[in-house]
Amino acid sequence: MRPITGREELDLFSRLPYGLNGELADDLAAARRRPEWMWVALRDDRPLARVAWWCRPGSDTPLILDVLDIEDSTSAPDRVDIGARLLRTAMTATLPNGSRPPEYSRFVPPDWRENAVTRQAIEDRTAVVERTGGRLFVERLRLEWRPEAPVGEPTGRLAFRPIRDARELLVLMASALEGTLDAHGRDDLTRMSAREAAVKHYEDELACYASPQDWWRIATLPQGEPVGFVIPAHNGYNPIIAYIAVLPGHRGNGYIDDLLAEGTRVLAEQDVPRVRASTDLGNVPMAKAFRRAGYANFEREINMVWS
Repeated sequence: MRPITGREELDLFSRLPYGLNGELADDLAAARRRPEWMWVALRDDRPLARVAWWCRPGSDTPLILDVLDIEDSTSAPDRVDIGARLLRTAMTATLPNGSRPPEYSRFVPPDWRENAVTRQAIEDRTAVVERTGGRLFVERLRLEWRPEAPVGEPTGRLAFRPIRDARELLVLMASALEGTLDAHGRDDLTRMSAREAAVKHYEDELACYASPQDWWRIATLPQGEPVGFVIPAHNGYNPIIAYIAVLPGHRGNGYIDDLLAEGTRVLAEQDVPRVRASTDLGNVPMAKAFRRAGYANFEREINMVWS
């Protein structure tokens, strides 16, 4: 059990299949991954398991565990045992002592529970995380809009303007957390104030995007009162709807459709091949809004955490 030596061992690391394999070389070049964060369990030079962490460029700390695979042809008890041993070993060597391990993320097919083979593979990987003290946190829908789908026409109910500055956005983000159905937002509120949660979200994610902040939009009533906001962006892989919210006092009026149409329109005007987004499986109103806007559920994401 060891980390790979460098780019020259990417072929070895990629022998176990997963959808992120095609991004690994670029991630290493962009410093989103490091060889010492990419571990393999080998038997006679054959990979039996692997794990890898991802970070934002320039960071010295892993942000998310997004690769965890085991050789599915290995016998049932052994494959989970090997995966758990590798993960424990890699975590001890990679993560700061005493720190909470980063979240685990796994992309899965939308119907993963309905296919016996796929379900077993995913349950094996979640079992590996559970063996090391992790637990299921939330399952999310991954959504995609394509240019062949229409963009909703402006209804005229709302006006849209760019965000003036980070201070204005942080006030709106903190307000939007009231009554949120987002599991990550709700979890943040158990440990910090709404203002602190907004600052954390802004600094850890939104401020890191290289795409122009003049894409970001605040929606207002005709007299200027804000009712919500939408953050179209590019995350280094895809154009995305990074954040969208209607403020508590204006929910229930269908404004989410106007906001989503505006965010999609901003990105569509950049002649993008797709727009990606995600929402919690349990956030039914948001999932319905994406569906109305022509976004298809092409994948799901399983998030697991360590307490």
